[in-house]
Amino acid sequence: MSASDSALLSSSGDLSCFSFGAHNIRFRTPRNLERYLDVVEWDHGYLVVNARYRGLPDTEEYIDLVPILQNLYIDPDPFLAPIKSVEVSYA
Repeated sequence: MSASDSALLSSSGDLSCFSFGAHNIRFRTPRNLERYLDVVEWDHGYLVVNARYRGLPDTEEYIDLVPILQNLYIDPDPFLAPIKSVEVSYA
């Protein structure tokens, strides 16, 4: 897989960021989210990730990007089709 077919996931404060190509999509997350640790599964808009929350053990978390994209008036199918993998990145 190349960088052109990988998306990036990160968080800062109470926002998470999903980046792909020229798109940088931010959505609210709990304030006690410290960081995403790794992506367990990517399935056309559905993410299973391991996350670290302040005061809690590491937790498996689920993110469904389809309703987020629809709320932003982005057609999910053509947007998600070229994404082959998602990586956690805190650059």
